[in-house]
Amino acid sequence: MPGSSTRAARRRYGFWYRLAAVIAKPPLFVLTKRDWSGYENIPVEGGFLTAINHNSYLDPLVYGHFQYDSGRPARFLAKAGVFKLPVIKQILTGARMIPVYRGSTDATQAFRAAIDAVDSGECVAFYIEGTLTRDPDLWPMTGKTGAARVALTTGAPVIPVAQWGAHEIMPRYAKGGKGNRRFKPFPRKTVRVLAGPAVDLDRWRGQELTGTVLREATDAIMDDITALLEQLRGEKAPAERFDMAKSRTAKDAAPAEKEPAE
Repeated sequence: MPGSSTRAARRRYGFWYRLAAVIAKPPLFVLTKRDWSGYENIPVEGGFLTAINHNSYLDPLVYGHFQYDSGRPARFLAKAGVFKLPVIKQILTGARMIPVYRGSTDATQAFRAAIDAVDSGECVAFYIEGTLTRDPDLWPMTGKTGAARVALTTGAPVIPVAQWGAHEIMPRYAKGGKGNRRFKPFPRKTVRVLAGPAVDLDRWRGQELTGTVLREATDAIMDDITALLEQLRGEKAPAERFDMAKSRTAKDAAPAEKEPAE
């Protein structure tokens, strides 16, 4: 658990951030047992990024609890649609979360806001895969390049974070139905979060931010997240990372099934 060195940083929490914690933490205490480690890798001061894997809709609450207790509030990037929900909109806006406008002329706003936040000495949290992993065994898939772009633009460190266990409470795409996708609040599950040392991005710093540079830096971030998740799961990840774009291309290229002859 974090020590006294984070006390000064705790003052950065505002009313809305604390309100979100007051709302979210009690049910998390009821639903989960916590196994958290790596707080020594969270910077006590200065701007930085965290890059986290994603396999359950419950992940942001679990990781948010972990990060809150570190003493460094994280500003999440969240889909713009979430900001339209009653009450949630006020909390997210008040807590200064960053809306992401995908596929619109406002798409670059999140990038600029993230840079400004990091330059101001804040923590910005990236679910670097951009969505829930599509890997069949819930390993991290190919990441998006936004976190690498912000890190290389600002020079800020990227702290890789792996989390595991929330999927046992709320499986990927759980809708309250039957079988493996059903919401399973009890018995209480253990949620594990592990923060690692900053990703070594030195070889790409100072270079032009080409597609190749951003992809290589992103892969380095994903490698570190995956290695941390291997520690939490006690098993080895697949040699090749799941790539959603390649998977879609393969499906589109596959010949359509013919109707059986009568």
